[in-house]
Amino acid sequence: MRVVFAGTPEAAVPSLQALLGSRHEVVGVLTRADAPAGRGRTLRPSPVREVAEGAGLPVLTPTTLRTPEVQEQIASWAPDACPVVAYGLLVPPALLELPRHGWVNLHFSLLPAWRGAAPVQHAIRAGDEVTGAVTFRLEDGLDTGPVLGRLTETVRPRDTSGDLLARLAESGAHLLVATLDALEDGTVVPEPQPADGVSHAPKITVDDARLEWTRPAYAVDRTVRACTPAPGAWTTWRGERLKIGPLKAVHPEHMVDEVDVELAPGEVRAGRRRVLVGTGNGPVELGQVQPHGKRLMDADAWARGVRPETGERFDG
Repeated sequence: MRVVFAGTPEAAVPSLQALLGSRHEVVGVLTRADAPAGRGRTLRPSPVREVAEGAGLPVLTPTTLRTPEVQEQIASWAPDACPVVAYGLLVPPALLELPRHGWVNLHFSLLPAWRGAAPVQHAIRAGDEVTGAVTFRLEDGLDTGPVLGRLTETVRPRDTSGDLLARLAESGAHLLVATLDALEDGTVVPEPQPADGVSHAPKITVDDARLEWTRPAYAVDRTVRACTPAPGAWTTWRGERLKIGPLKAVHPEHMVDEVDVELAPGEVRAGRRRVLVGTGNGPVELGQVQPHGKRLMDADAWARGVRPETGERFDG
């Protein structure tokens, strides 16, 4: 089949690469426009654009798909299907009807669970033990189209959203190619999504990533892992923002000397080799932290610099 691929972030790259190695012909690529990145906030092309241009593919970077000029360009590529992975722009009805096999979206959840922009983050934050990915045909509703293929993936106890997304991006790429193969062969049977089990996964904002130390330790841990690497879990220390990296498990039998105490929610206690923080039901151990304007560092190195006073707490 002739396919036009639509995708933007690193998680979409394995799918584009898999399509380039498949029996299908990638005739064009849609991706988001260059965006500011890094400390200097210089404009950089999307990961998908870099791979596409490296493969010599024509690339479009429109800010909307609603203009006649953009729609005419896509139509000129005469796609049989348009696979989509984390593209970031809405596809208008006029374009949904263009390819005979439709727009086939790879979504990183087991729909109808976690419809929306951040399914992996919400799955980890909710404590899901199993998630997965599906391919489905785009329609007007938000992630409501019929499912074409699916796979499952275990959520590991220490997974961050970055860890889990990387695995799903790789396995999902194979699922996407297999779905296109089945569409071309006429062997796929679209499966309408059930009305039950619907949950939503809106984008997690910076405000959502602020830690609430009065919550149970497991909830704090899930929030940190869900927000790693982006947008980054955080708290405040002496009035300044402090990013919190993935936590370490605290085992009571390993509690020794100066850290073998009860801590109030948010209270910081630095031992010889560890830094503990109180939560609503027990301490958690910090792994790495990032003070405002500085690099990521081990928590014990940070504590040696700031010297927490007895009873001093994180805000939030």
